[in-house]
Amino acid sequence: MLEDIQAAIPLGFFLAFMIGPVFFILLETSVIKGFRAAVAFDLGVVFSDILFILLAYFSSYQLLENLSNQPGLYVFGGTLLAAYGTIVFLKKTKVPHDRSTITPEKANYLELFMKGFFLNAINVGVLVFWLGLIIVIGPNLDGDPKRFLLFFSTLLTAYFITDLLKISVANRFKSLLTGKGIVIVNSIISLILIVSGIVLIIKGS
Repeated sequence: MLEDIQAAIPLGFFLAFMIGPVFFILLETSVIKGFRAAVAFDLGVVFSDILFILLAYFSSYQLLENLSNQPGLYVFGGTLLAAYGTIVFLKKTKVPHDRSTITPEKANYLELFMKGFFLNAINVGVLVFWLGLIIVIGPNLDGDPKRFLLFFSTLLTAYFITDLLKISVANRFKSLLTGKGIVIVNSIISLILIVSGIVLIIKGS
């Protein structure tokens, strides 16, 4: 059991620094909307990961084979991701010049939670990753459900704690952003979403 925990912690830490659209949006949310807003977004991501892990655990081999035979799922997810990025990019962001008037904005935590959930869920690559990890890790856990639960609970806990540290660090830089800086950050994040979506579409083509 202790070996499972020791193996899961560094993996969770590593996953928290995997570069992807969710990574950048999490940091952006922390800088622009604050610590609690970013935590709400991250909880949505983690909840989505939990559902993916459960789905992968109960249908790993068959589901992996189905995904490989249906590249259209990548195209669908990539299209949604690129469309969302385009909408955000084209949307006019109105921000005041006085930075002190930006942070008090009330955040809709449920909306942020759902945003994190769906942005993670539409990325089929995330499901494929968990499927692959379960297939690779499974033999080392002897197919024991209790060891699976311990391993992935520890992994997600380490992942979430690392994200909290990332959110806290990013939040400290919010005072450096001017109104123009926020618009630039939003534009960069939007372009990352669009590029990520295009990559998924190409992968499924």
